[in-house]
Amino acid sequence: MEPVVPENPTPVVFIHGLWLHSSSWQAWIDLFEAHGYAATAPGWPGDADTVTESRANPDAVADVGVDAVAEHYASYIDTLPARPILIGHSFGGLLVERLLGEDRAVAGVAIDAAPIKGVLPLPLSALRVAFAALKNPGNIDAAISLTKEQFRYGFGNAIDEDESAALFDRWTIPSPARPLFQAAGANVNPHAATKVDTGNAGRGPLLLTMGGKDHTVPEAISKSTYKQYRKSEASTELVEFADRGHSLTIDHGWRDVADSVLAWLKGKGL
Repeated sequence: MEPVVPENPTPVVFIHGLWLHSSSWQAWIDLFEAHGYAATAPGWPGDADTVTESRANPDAVADVGVDAVAEHYASYIDTLPARPILIGHSFGGLLVERLLGEDRAVAGVAIDAAPIKGVLPLPLSALRVAFAALKNPGNIDAAISLTKEQFRYGFGNAIDEDESAALFDRWTIPSPARPLFQAAGANVNPHAATKVDTGNAGRGPLLLTMGGKDHTVPEAISKSTYKQYRKSEASTELVEFADRGHSLTIDHGWRDVADSVLAWLKGKGL
């Protein structure tokens, strides 16, 4: 039986984070379209249409910072027939928070989101992942790729080694290092690109998630992010996937996360 498609389906925009290509959202796109949404996953500025093309031209994304990526998605949102639901992972989650705070969306889901300005915990595992870029100050305007071992630690630590290697081969691309430097220095920069309007009482609802085994965005970061919204009257919720790592949007358990997001959206009447 074919799914019933609404006459004016709500747009959903998926936003990827560092080191994953936008096509890694394809299973989510298919699922959300089957539930009646109009889903898309545009890449970051400079991303090519495919993983292979992106790997072949890493300089295209070098020196791209958070402001440029946020403006890129804001411009895309302006082309849509209605304000969308935004769903992002890692730095994509941070972008969701920023754009939702700017009233660019009707709701947002930030899956294991990178730390916004004001988040203070810096767990050693997160520093170890970021060190791939931060170890050399000259990397700030460069594109950085993860090794298979770095991906295993940062993304695939909660799944078996073979699955982690397969995900690395299928989805990873070079990404700009600048966002990591911007996040690292945010709390001493009054004009930080990772600053979010967490006090916006009129914004749409926000769902934050945290993975109990996430090395890249450990629970301490997600819990601190949630606390940044404590003064806002807008709806903010936090859900935990206790046995999941940073690969939770692309590994064999992605459907559990996606179904949880769908249930939350339906509960909000969206």
